[in-house]
Amino acid sequence: MAEYYQLTVENREKIGTSEAKSLRKNGKIPANYYYKDTSNINLSIDEKELNQVLHSGQRIFEVHLAGETQFVMFKDIQYHPVTDDVIHVDLMRVRRDEKMTITVSIRLEGDAEGVKQGGVLSQIMNSIDIECFPTDVPEFISLDISDLVVNSSKSVADLIVDSKLTILAEGDQVVTTCHPPREEEEIEVEVKEGEEVEGEAAAEEGEEKAESDAGSEESTE
Repeated sequence: MAEYYQLTVENREKIGTSEAKSLRKNGKIPANYYYKDTSNINLSIDEKELNQVLHSGQRIFEVHLAGETQFVMFKDIQYHPVTDDVIHVDLMRVRRDEKMTITVSIRLEGDAEGVKQGGVLSQIMNSIDIECFPTDVPEFISLDISDLVVNSSKSVADLIVDSKLTILAEGDQVVTTCHPPREEEEIEVEVKEGEEVEGEAAAEEGEEKAESDAGSEESTE
């Protein structure tokens, strides 16, 4: 069973714009707690702790609320339009006995053989939706790219995950590719264009020679 960050929350009795501003001045961030078929609960979270949580890499957190420990995830995070500071968060309760859909990041592992050969690695998918119980949510899903060579790719079907997880994406969706360096591609294009020019020049030369021969024949006649 995974271990989760224990997020400290406090009940917030007063609401409104002025109260929210007052909270922020005192290092607190206003929050709301949501759960189906229950009334919303107004909360506040210490700003420093909230920033630690947001950078923890975890998606599910424990909170002590209404006399019991519950699991929650961030439903929405509001940022200040100028400073990008967090100004409000919404927490949504999740049950350990109910599967949920959540987005997790994809982490590439290993050194691609194609990169060693001079290729360029591109990650097309950085995250993916999965279905699982809250207690089984992974921090990320890894993909081994050690055997990835130039002009090849890895798809969703190549992701190896625990049987407790269900990937909600088509298996043929490309996750990462390794392609030749751009310089080589440009050189190849230039070579092809050069071949076309030479071909056109040869054709023109042939036409001029044919016209010249035709003129000589007319003069002879």
